[in-house]
Amino acid sequence: MNVVGNERGYTPMSDLFTLEELDSDGAIRETAEKAGVDTRSGFLRKAGLGAGAIVGGGALMGSLPALALGATPKSDVAILNFALTLEYLEAAFYTQAESANLGGKAGALARVIGGHERAHVGFLKGALGRAAVKKPKFDFKGTTQDANKFLETARVLEDAGVAAYAGQGPNLKTKAIVKAALSIHSVEARHAAWVRDVIGNSGSPLPAPNAFDSPKTKGQILAAVKGTGFIVG
Repeated sequence: MNVVGNERGYTPMSDLFTLEELDSDGAIRETAEKAGVDTRSGFLRKAGLGAGAIVGGGALMGSLPALALGATPKSDVAILNFALTLEYLEAAFYTQAESANLGGKAGALARVIGGHERAHVGFLKGALGRAAVKKPKFDFKGTTQDANKFLETARVLEDAGVAAYAGQGPNLKTKAIVKAALSIHSVEARHAAWVRDVIGNSGSPLPAPNAFDSPKTKGQILAAVKGTGFIVG
């Protein structure tokens, strides 16, 4: 069993996506409420309930045009904030791994994917403007210091990103946002395959093990993220 942690309170990563679904698709408020009421879940609540509208600020990287205040469905804003939550997590994870100077293929992966995830954060924050949720504090519990733990954690985080974008994409109502989300989704899928390739034959599935992937609901992803204990404030 792949475990990202030990007595310090890690959750076995093989268990993160077997959690019982917390709500039905699109039930953003119920997802937030059932995620808990402590500081960590408070952040997740903001990610799911980010009210307000996207603030226009010019085209973002040529993919997401400015959206008029009040003209974007609140559900789309909430989904973008949900995506930003995950991108904050991934970007911080890889940035910390870069600082650990892991070396070899793991180090190269951390640098390249880290750059991508930081770009995703900038992309989403630029689109959301003042409606963007704030970056939380993280504790990756030593997983960025050891190459094997880093790679196994990266595999699960990338799988979560792929499943999250796949799960929420059909719920988006704004065509420009759909296109932007798809442009990130395909990159996250490449990340997931790359991590598996680097891990090799040490127990990880093949880079593309299945003909089809199952999307995850917002409730499943938020519960999995909360379960890692990586978000501490």
